[in-house]
Amino acid sequence: MASSTPPPYLMGSVSSPSQFSFLLLALTIRWYRAACTLSETLNICDVGSLSRCLYELDSHLDRLLASASKAKIDPPFPRETMRGILIQMTAASGCKDGSIKYWLSAGPGDFLLSPTGCTGPAFYAVAIAASAATRRSQQNDGVRAITTTVPMKHPFFAGIKSVNYLPNALALVEAEARGAYAPVWVDEDGCVAEGPTMNVAFVTADGDLVLPAFEKVLSGCTAKRLLALAPRLVEAGLLRSAGDARISADEARRCAEMMFVGSGLPVLPVVEWDGQQVGDGRVGKVSLALSELLRDDMKSGPDRIPVPYS
Repeated sequence: MASSTPPPYLMGSVSSPSQFSFLLLALTIRWYRAACTLSETLNICDVGSLSRCLYELDSHLDRLLASASKAKIDPPFPRETMRGILIQMTAASGCKDGSIKYWLSAGPGDFLLSPTGCTGPAFYAVAIAASAATRRSQQNDGVRAITTTVPMKHPFFAGIKSVNYLPNALALVEAEARGAYAPVWVDEDGCVAEGPTMNVAFVTADGDLVLPAFEKVLSGCTAKRLLALAPRLVEAGLLRSAGDARISADEARRCAEMMFVGSGLPVLPVVEWDGQQVGDGRVGKVSLALSELLRDDMKSGPDRIPVPYS
């Protein structure tokens, strides 16, 4: 969706999943030429009785606007208007199991690098159906990870959720070539950083849940929500503590459990890292409990926005 009446180079439809939907964008959109576009992803959650909601819409939208400030992109609409567009678009799409991806771009313009030639910012969104069978299999069996050789983004750019995913894509290609699900970055100090568009979490042998500090990586909305929910497992005796901190790769390799954390997962256990099994090589009880906590939060937590399907 753009900032006003769709211009001639923008054509799109939002329809039921059984119908064909398409979106054509001009080559002059800075999305393509300068990666001058920000992105976010939301889950569409089943809350029972055929109802659906958008999970953590506000935290994701706030992060988009924070990224926009750093990237010097002025949003085309007020925050509440953008929020309403996402809710209305989800309802119009008819998609009830999947995610919403949306982008804020510097907009169309010329073919130069400077954004001064752009006619104005634009806002786009699309609904994407989920592949539930694949996701369930991975969560039940766990996945493999590798340490990537692709250089990390500079912390300033890592903190902006833009479409400049070349490092992520190259790292993922490397992981898949080595038979792994995803890569993990380790920084120049030997500390674990993150995965591609996802955070990493560990459970130490003493029962401490540790997420690598966010100072050099993107502050994940799902990761922060996980840390907010984790004290329940401390109260239940499954964990001793929960928090974010610097953790060396050597220390992380000695942990009992490892998992990827992200909006589309939300918790994905890792059972092997660089050919070495994590813990006993099986999906751990804390990973399962954290996954259940997040799923319950999606159904009954405070960060849910109802979708008014017709």
